Parts: sequence; structure tokens; C-alpha cells
Amino acid sequence: MSSLTDIEKRYLEKLLGMQSGYVLDYSDATFGEFFNRHKINIHGSKYQIYGTSKAKKMRAFLEGEPDNLVGKVLSEMIDSYEADCELNNRQADLPILEKSRGIVARLSGKLTAMKSAQTVDEFLHREFTVPNIQRLPIEPHAVPIIESRLDEARRAMGAGVYLSVILLCGSVLEAVLLAAAQKEPSRFNRASATPKAAHGGVKRFHDWSLAQFIDVSCEVGLLKPDVKKFSHGLRDFRNYIHPYEQMVSGFTPDEHTAKVCFQVLKAALASVSGERK
Repeated sequence: MSSLTDIEKRYLEKLLGMQSGYVLDYSDATFGEFFNRHKINIHGSKYQIYGTSKAKKMRAFLEGEPDNLVGKVLSEMIDSYEADCELNNRQADLPILEKSRGIVARLSGKLTAMKSAQTVDEFLHREFTVPNIQRLPIEPHAVPIIESRLDEARRAMGAGVYLSVILLCGSVLEAVLLAAAQKEPSRFNRASATPKAAHGGVKRFHDWSLAQFIDVSCEVGLLKPDVKKFSHGLRDFRNYIHPYEQMVSGFTPDEHTAKVCFQVLKAALASVSGERK
């Protein structure tokens, strides 16, 4: 059982937008996937003591689980909130955000002041260059395909076709991380964030989502934390291939979002190739 006070819960509910019955922009599927990465079946009966909406399940989780687990989950959700605001040019509620991070720090047992978060502008102004594709852990016959998609993403950016940029960046990033996992399977399969199948074993790499590849790649040190943070805008990139999914999510890709996604890709490729210091 967590030690959250009623006041702390009100701050968190405000930040996560739980008053409407939702939690951030999670759908039922992505909400379940998020918690699955933490080995939690959030849609199970254990978390339906107040009802079946995402917000009510979240309240049951916040009340019933220990501080360290609640702090870990909230930390990632708050990162998602902040990244979503930055990627979509929405103003974050800074006083509520600061208060919520303080609550997470307490739950996590951190006695030191929270480190200042890297802003999206700082990330965008860092110098990342696409590395020599030959240094990436991909099969030789896939190199022309990766190079073609990178070139197409650049041309799409120049033409203002921002959704195409995001989809291309996501596809290249997933292909490269899949290749890295296949090159060192034991390293990826031993991570705590490794997704599990229904029978309890590790999922096959081809069944991993992009978000899972990013989480595990960060855990094993292949990607830097800033890539993980700013990759939230890419986490459901497949869904936007379908117009209905884009309509439901309200996602509107623009130049700012596309630039961040391309910057995430460049930083990730530099990390994977060993060229990022």
C-alpha cells in the first residue's frame, strides 16, 4: 500500500487528466501495454475495485501498490506527459509538474533535489549526425533500404510531409534496434524491461513493440536516457498509418514534432553505432 496522501493524489490526478475518466492519452490497449512493461495486469480484477475506467484502475493502483513501484510507474508517466506537451507544442502545467516530480522523488526515496530535465529545445540544439550506416548492426542487404528511408525522410521534411517523416523515423529506428537485439540476444533477453509472453517466457523479438525495444535498449546501455524520453512521440507510430486511429488520438503532426522525431533517430543511430560520446 502506498503512502500517498490525499493532497498528493489530487496533484497527480490533475497532471494525468484523470478527472474525465482517462489517463493522459492512453487508449485501453496502450494503457495495458504500458503496465505490462512493469509486469502489471492493470486491466485485471485487482484494479477494478472502484470501476473499469482507466482513471479508476489508476486510483486502485496508486492506493494498493508499494511506494517504490508507484514511484517508478509515475516517473515514466510524468516523462510521457512532459514529452507529449513538448512534442505537440502544448504548455505544460509547470507548478503541477514540479509538485508531481517532488511526490515521485519522495516515493522513490530520493533525498537529493531532482535533476533539471533536459528541455526539448536543448535536445534539438545538440549536434547529432547520422553515422556511417555500415557501422550499424544490420545485415548488408538491408543497408540500401535504411539509406533510402533516411533520404526519403529528409525529402519529406523539406516538403512538409510531417506524418511521413515520423513513420519513416519510427520504421528505421525499430529496424536498427531489432537488428541490435538479434546480434546480442542474451543481453536483450535478460533485461528487466524485456516483454514476456502469456506463457511466461520472453517474447520473440519480432513481437516486440517499438516502445519495448527503446526501453530495453536504454536499460542495457545501448541508448541514452534522452532518447528514451523524447521517443514517446514515436511510441504508437504504427497506429497513425490508419486514419481512424489518428482521428481517435487527435494526433496532428507538425514540423516541430517531425524535427524532434528525426533528432531522436539521429541520436539513437549515433548511440547504436558507437559514434555518440
